[in-house]
Amino acid sequence: MIEQPKSESFISLVKKGNTSSAIAMAGNAVLALCKGGAFIFSGSGAMFASAMHSLADAINQGFVFVGSVLSEKKPTDRFPTGFGRVINIFCMIAVIVVTIMAYETIHEGIHLLQHPAGHSGGLWINISVLVLNILIDGTILIKAMKEILKESRAPEAKGFALVPAAIKNVGRAAPPTRLVFYEDVVAVLGALLALISVVVIALTNFALLDGIVTTLIGCLMIAVAFRVGYDNMIGLIGVAAPQDIEDKVSQTIFADTHVADIQMMRILQEGRYYHVEGLIELHKGLTLADADDIKFRIQDKLMQNPDIADAVISIIEDDGIKSWINNDSENVK
Repeated sequence: MIEQPKSESFISLVKKGNTSSAIAMAGNAVLALCKGGAFIFSGSGAMFASAMHSLADAINQGFVFVGSVLSEKKPTDRFPTGFGRVINIFCMIAVIVVTIMAYETIHEGIHLLQHPAGHSGGLWINISVLVLNILIDGTILIKAMKEILKESRAPEAKGFALVPAAIKNVGRAAPPTRLVFYEDVVAVLGALLALISVVVIALTNFALLDGIVTTLIGCLMIAVAFRVGYDNMIGLIGVAAPQDIEDKVSQTIFADTHVADIQMMRILQEGRYYHVEGLIELHKGLTLADADDIKFRIQDKLMQNPDIADAVISIIEDDGIKSWINNDSENVK
């Protein structure tokens, strides 16, 4: 067995961390401070809700960044498949933080519905902070959507086409990028709702709108917690790779002319990486030495894919029965 290094440089691990999470953490920390100051000055419930969401985002992204750094640690003898699922654990911690913040936000919203605060001061401060919120979170959201396309190996999209392309491929992105995407969608929507609330209350004195928007933002945070929690729960259990990944792996295997069939293949997604295990059938008449060379050649080709962490291929002689059907069909056992 090849000896793994006993320790890795802390700086080298940090450099491998998810950049989007680090940027989102810094941006949301600044926004939480600005919104908190605006809430203290104006007393706006919608501003409080938005500040809670930004604070939750900053804490979450901090957890996620640390998790993304630890998940890049090399495999060891004790953990031979690596630390890919560590990121799922940290994302689950982030879900708890979001849920707590959502509860506090909804609680504040209900209080404002029962006891409307009326017109609050600091209108232009509130508007300025919320516009800053939209600009910062909007920029982070665009970056996250681009990262989704990059990580899912999807065709590049520009302009408004970026939005549907990101939504279509978000399930295949790395857990940290998915978390940034979901949270910043809610952050932008929450800031827009808070901005509308602040302006409408200032013009009409419809005080109930403050409580309505605050409660709605809290509900959106609950939706994010549920979605992120579900994604990372199945990630911790161990989930099969998407169909297109399976198709690409099978195409790589069948590209070798000596391969007759794939009797069994299992691709497990762990964090942002895939583990491939397969049993392939080779044409009859090959020597054992030739068969071994073919097996190692196929494994090397699979490992050229940066998303594949390891590939274990076993070989047997062709049994004459077709087991693998291409074109998105299922594997016939």
